[in-house]
Amino acid sequence: MAGAFPLAGVRVVTFEQAVAMPLCSRHLADLGADVIKVERRGEGDFARLYDGFIHGTSTWFTWLNRGKRSLNLDVKEPEGREVAERLVAGADVVLQNFAPGAFDRLGLGVGQLHERYPSLIAASLTGYGEDGPYRDRKAYDLLLQAETGVIAITGSEETPSKAGVSVVDLAAGMYAFGAVTSALYRRRETGEGAAIRVSLFDSIMEWMSPFSLTAEHGTPPRRAGARHNSIVPYGPYRVGGGRQVVFAVQNEGEWRRFCGEVLRRPELADDPRFAENEKRLRNRDELEPLIEEALAELDVETVEARLEKAAVAYSRMNAVTEVLHHPQVMARDRLIEVTVPGGGKAEVLRTPFNLEGAEEGPGVVPSVGEHTDVVLRELGYSEAEIEALRAKGCV
Repeated sequence: MAGAFPLAGVRVVTFEQAVAMPLCSRHLADLGADVIKVERRGEGDFARLYDGFIHGTSTWFTWLNRGKRSLNLDVKEPEGREVAERLVAGADVVLQNFAPGAFDRLGLGVGQLHERYPSLIAASLTGYGEDGPYRDRKAYDLLLQAETGVIAITGSEETPSKAGVSVVDLAAGMYAFGAVTSALYRRRETGEGAAIRVSLFDSIMEWMSPFSLTAEHGTPPRRAGARHNSIVPYGPYRVGGGRQVVFAVQNEGEWRRFCGEVLRRPELADDPRFAENEKRLRNRDELEPLIEEALAELDVETVEARLEKAAVAYSRMNAVTEVLHHPQVMARDRLIEVTVPGGGKAEVLRTPFNLEGAEEGPGVVPSVGEHTDVVLRELGYSEAEIEALRAKGCV
């Protein structure tokens, strides 16, 4: 496999925008697939305009779209649909993340494509799914965090909060990626394609399972700020000098070592209020002040040394400005350079797959429609036909 792209030779056509499906297709591109991103004429994917921090290109678009080729296309025009049909006829995978029914009306729905091209892997990503009473609701990350209870378990006890990362979009994008790669593996064995339907709602509901099960069969979890809402102690705690150390006690052996070697309060390990995690959780309002009291005169370095000796997991509360060039990032050579529209450069993180022997995908972020003519020529369009399509406003 040395020097290989695992998905080399796989062609992906993606009608996508925003975050969730672009994450799926970017990872396919990372693994060597030829990803053709179909964008609306003019501004293209609206995620390009989220900000302009990277030489005029948005951070989100830069992160999600390196290694793809961009094609301008108006699929609402008959000639544009003909281009789309040629694209999907020659594709291995077709992706889309528009509203339910939007592509069915154009004859490009997941089920329709799979019926016309049985070996094609066609995947859609919608908000609430393609049926049910919420089918036609608009769905964005924050809205789904609210609808599925993510906000209910996030934030302080007094103030609920959304997760700082777009967890709904990212969960759905990764489930779509997993489904597509699984379908590619199956097709290699059977020749059979797939119709895949992923939703934001289903994806984040899966991640909410332990909390909804806890609420169903026990006690609804309390919001605990930056601390864990079902394991204690787990999170940031104040130490001397007004600083904080983050640590996590995962089992009873660690709890005993934590009390004896870190807090130097071995009697707490046998205190009936704190003798097991369920009791510590129930009595956290009594326990957590005792922990901070025991650490109040110690500096960060002393607490970390004690945690290290006791084999209790810990970390620091870093600011976002500190993490891109984190010592672990630099020591493991995790940064690569990408080129954005206009020729600017930016450092981004390598893909986290870390497949031994696999090459890193190309590090270029396309401008809107940059590869339109090239792709059309690959589809068999002549220069005159391309000009005619352009004159009609189709590309």
